[in-house]
Formats: sequence, C-alpha cells, structure tokens
Amino acid sequence: MKKLAIFFLVIIIIIVGISYVYLNYKSNYYTAKRENEQFQSYAEQEIYGTELTSIINKAVDNNKKNEVQKDEKGKYINNDNNSIHIEIKMLDNDKIYTMETLYGGGMDKFVQYYSDIKFKCIKIEYHKSTNRIKYMLFEQITQ
Repeated sequence: MKKLAIFFLVIIIIIVGISYVYLNYKSNYYTAKRENEQFQSYAEQEIYGTELTSIINKAVDNNKKNEVQKDEKGKYINNDNNSIHIEIKMLDNDKIYTMETLYGGGMDKFVQYYSDIKFKCIKIEYHKSTNRIKYMLFEQITQ
C-alpha cells in the first residue's frame, strides 16, 4: 500500500512538472508573438518619420524594460534573448544611423527634419532562441 502511494505521488509530481514547463513555454510564446506584432506590422510598409520615431521609442522602452545592457559607446548589446536593435539608412548622406544615435540626439529634432519623409523597413531578423525580433533596418525612400 505504501509503495502504491509513493508511485502515485511520483506520477503526480511528474505531471505537475510537465504542466509547468508547458504552460511556461506557451506564456513565453504568446508574449513573444504579442511583442513581435508591434514591430512586424511595419515590414515592407512605407511609413513617415513620425511613425519611425514611435517605433524607435518602443524599441528603446522594450530594451529598458528587459534590462538590456549597453556597451561603452551607449549602444544596446545583443543578448540573444529579447534585445531589439534598429538602424536607419539615410539617402541624404548614404549613412546608417543606429536608434541610439537618433534617440540620444533628440527625437524631437528627428521629427522636425524627417516627419514628412518616408521610410521603409527592408530587413527584419529574429533571435534564434526566442524567435523575438532582434533587428530592423529602415531605409529612407524619399528626400
């Protein structure tokens, strides 16, 4: 009788453990999906500079919320989990700027000069371990 009780107790512990792992996986999956939807809607879409400002602000807020570390230059370090990095290729001078450069320089200045300029997301990359958005490249398409 005692062995039977121990056997059922072990089975219950195994079932609870498997259930916990499964529910944790599903929670992480839906969280990643919800976060990706915020950014994926801009893929291959033409947007104005004001919308790009909102995207950059969301990415910076996401990195702050997830406590993504910065390097000595103040750029967010890819953590292979939940960091987001955005780059903007400008036609004016054929340079690529990081979101940290624009954010540090003041988004109000960016909006002032580029609010009516169109941009297009031409590249999206994902973290392999979590399938969350890792990198986005926007390109200026009008001057």
